[in-house]
Amino acid sequence: MDIPMDNDRKPVSGTFADAGPLLGQPDRLRAIADEDGVLFFKGLLPRARVLEVRRGVLEILDSFGVMDSKFPLMDGMADVEAVNRYTSEELQWNGVGVTIEMYRRIQKLEAFHALAHSPEILEIFSTLFNEKPFPHPRNIGRVMLPHRDAKITPSHQDFLHIQGASNTWTCWMPLGDVSRQLGGLAVLKGSHEAGLLGVSSNPGAGGLESILCGLDYDWQTIDYEAGDVLVFHSHTVHKSMPNQIPGQIRLSCDYRYQPASEVIEPSSLKPHGPYEWDELYEGWAKEELKHYWRSHEFRFTKFDHAIRWQKEKIC
Repeated sequence: MDIPMDNDRKPVSGTFADAGPLLGQPDRLRAIADEDGVLFFKGLLPRARVLEVRRGVLEILDSFGVMDSKFPLMDGMADVEAVNRYTSEELQWNGVGVTIEMYRRIQKLEAFHALAHSPEILEIFSTLFNEKPFPHPRNIGRVMLPHRDAKITPSHQDFLHIQGASNTWTCWMPLGDVSRQLGGLAVLKGSHEAGLLGVSSNPGAGGLESILCGLDYDWQTIDYEAGDVLVFHSHTVHKSMPNQIPGQIRLSCDYRYQPASEVIEPSSLKPHGPYEWDELYEGWAKEELKHYWRSHEFRFTKFDHAIRWQKEKIC
């Protein structure tokens, strides 16, 4: 009897094409998005804007004593001994790679949230949806400190965690240069066509691994640079690659967008973590970034825990 292929074991061999030129060809952009479930935009954002957020995050980490002072701060080199004084549970409590207090400070960064409202990104989703996009306020930072027990994020689909409209897309971007060696994101091109997949448990971020038995899609990645933007459908399978650079921190963020007219799960309007919005807004200058969704009339849908029930992975 033939054993079904585990698509997770297929090598990451493909690379992304730049979809930037297609922003002026809306029909073509939407056709490729429908086919591939992923779009990559080279240098979409000004590098300086992204590096401003990077500096803010690294300054917070430095204040907690986990940066290596022998290197320039923007190099993102950690004091590995200081990092390893924390337990893996302290750093992986919400799949973000830092402690709850470090992450609270990061979530309070106005520039981190403002980046999600960049007009260049909103243009992508206005074109893709052919209607006004709604940016979820529940923005996620991934600050993967090089801990001895660090686990890579397994192959998964974001819909398991977001729910609401399946036509929700994730915008993933590196906060700095993220090479293949540093552990950039890999995407299984076209895998959204397989629909919602079963899951098994995994110790990496999110705790769930999509079961890819019997699938045969191609993995893609690239050497990312600050300003690059990757967007993908909520059913598109993706994973992080292992960090092979000793001591270096991988910084990235996840922003989510959906057509404003479609349903949403209420948790998408809450902060990412056990925080309150008014607490996070302390000291912000731009009023338009605060509670901007309150004037919107939503159609809500309930979170379905059944789709997260774990199965045994046999392939």
